[in-house]
Amino acid sequence: MGLDATARRRWLGGIALLAALVMLIGGETALKGRLSPLAFVFYWLICFALTSVAIFMAFLDVRAVQRQTRQEQRDLLDSTLRKIEKDAKSKPRTRA
Repeated sequence: MGLDATARRRWLGGIALLAALVMLIGGETALKGRLSPLAFVFYWLICFALTSVAIFMAFLDVRAVQRQTRQEQRDLLDSTLRKIEKDAKSKPRTRA
């Protein structure tokens, strides 16, 4: 059973965010003061990259949800107008 695009986006963003959180906690507790200056820079660049991936995936998800909502609104409006037109055609006209 495969995941749809929305589920994949959300899983990837969540995993990236969780990895960044684990790195943040590890960097501030167990690794504080133990990393060489170069390793320190690389460590936090990776943490920053993971956070950026999570933010990017969140923006993609918001955009996809907006697009889906817009399409559903158009479909609803279209079906409502078709129903009104059908009802108007089937209703007998009375002359005053």
